Amino acid sequence: MPEATLVENLKNGDKKAISRIVEQHTAVLLRGALGQGWSPNDAEDLVQETFVTLLKAVQRFEGRSTVRTFLFGILYRKAKERGRKKAREQATDPIDAVFERRFGFMGQWSAPPKGPDEETLGRETAVLIGDCMEALVPAQRAAFHLKEVDRQDNAAICNILDVTATHLRVLLFRARNNLRECLERKWEARE
Repeated sequence: MPEATLVENLKNGDKKAISRIVEQHTAVLLRGALGQGWSPNDAEDLVQETFVTLLKAVQRFEGRSTVRTFLFGILYRKAKERGRKKAREQATDPIDAVFERRFGFMGQWSAPPKGPDEETLGRETAVLIGDCMEALVPAQRAAFHLKEVDRQDNAAICNILDVTATHLRVLLFRARNNLRECLERKWEARE
């Protein structure tokens, strides 16, 4: 049966059309929900909610996409709603969960706090990186900072620096390469 006919039958409330759509799409929707990281029970609930929403929204389905695409759109929106609801419900960490996360079975630290050596090494590394950043050509330093620190996308960086996309790639390559070489020299000098 062509999909357009199936959708038309679904809009008319044909139970066979409903059964056929459920049979055709349940497995793939379940895999999609599981792929998003939901537990098997939550994934099954999401798939059920998806079909319930399909039945409520089928009259608005215009056929500009396939039924499968329409169902996945519903599934993703339902998953997003469920995720937001779950995040609101888990507003605080119970003390037992915090304790279990920080300490192992025998009462030892899972991940011990940083010691003074690690803290000092982290500060020294930050100073070395800062020195190497200062040694970069201003255009390379600006491009690297915008890309790696400020997390700007390439189009925005090109607009800010008034450069082409090709020139930006060259600036970033040279900045990364110069930083790596500078850090290697400084680490070797420390040893």
